[in-house]
Amino acid sequence: MSYQFLRNMDASQQISALFLIVFGVLMGFSVYGFVQSLREQPDTPLGDARRMELYNARGLLKTSWLMVTIFWVGWVLGDGVANALFGIVAFFALREFITLSPTRRGDHRSLVLAFFVVLPVQFWLVATRHFDLFTVFIPVYVFLALPVVSVLADDPQRFLERNAKLQWGIMVCVYGMSHVPALLLLNFPGYEGKGAFLVFFLVFVVQTCMVVQHMVGIKLKRPASVPNISKSFSWVHWGVGVLAASVLGALLTGITPFKPGQALGLAFIAAVSGSLGHLVMKALKRDRGVTSWGFQGMSVTGAGGLLDRVDALCFAAPVFFHSVRWYFGL
Repeated sequence: MSYQFLRNMDASQQISALFLIVFGVLMGFSVYGFVQSLREQPDTPLGDARRMELYNARGLLKTSWLMVTIFWVGWVLGDGVANALFGIVAFFALREFITLSPTRRGDHRSLVLAFFVVLPVQFWLVATRHFDLFTVFIPVYVFLALPVVSVLADDPQRFLERNAKLQWGIMVCVYGMSHVPALLLLNFPGYEGKGAFLVFFLVFVVQTCMVVQHMVGIKLKRPASVPNISKSFSWVHWGVGVLAASVLGALLTGITPFKPGQALGLAFIAAVSGSLGHLVMKALKRDRGVTSWGFQGMSVTGAGGLLDRVDALCFAAPVFFHSVRWYFGL
């Protein structure tokens, strides 16, 4: 009965109901986490481990609040504002990435190009639905232009390393993040005005995979599969997280233009790409000798590392977007 009631709503009412449910769930988890934090933990290894678990859980919860809030504000104010908000997220994520990448005077022109030309042009291409150009603008034109701009600075020292780091940061933070608002603009027949559900589907699936993987790691101890990169990553934990996210995707078929099998497969793709992308970003942090993005482990926004909270989404979004667009011929 309640499902039929939701089906009879128009697109705007359905999305409003979705946000009410999501915010209610997040509020419930936040209250539970707050109550758990009030419990005194003993000064023992077990107590320290418990405090670390609560800290990591709060980080995952903050990530969920951040993405849902940005998504909600963008939906309320329109697709154009949503695109601009995700552009701002990309700007600060790229700034955090560059903070940990040593630069020289010869890189200043390339950095100006990245922040004040490449980033706005990429999101403008999304807003104007130039999908064919927006998918190749960075990996083709920008990747060729950046070293040209850099070489004109006449500084060959560590030239390849410096340019590779900037290209990698742009690819993850700008190119990856730009595919999130692009989902709002996909034209599915009979699905007009419901693009917000696709963004919700992607974010919810990726976050579910990360949360389940983390929770299983707490309850089910397994030797780390890549201990030099992550002490907590295990293929068993990862597999359970991906499976849970895939099943959830199938259950969310009703809010998508997908059939159950399609939703299952696309959720699997999003979960795998997002979780492994998060592992890649951990490797980059280990290479830089830090535990989180931003200067000395602090985000440039003054909070916890922003890039830590969106890195999985940056990897999952382009893979999910192009999988959907290719499969459905959009």
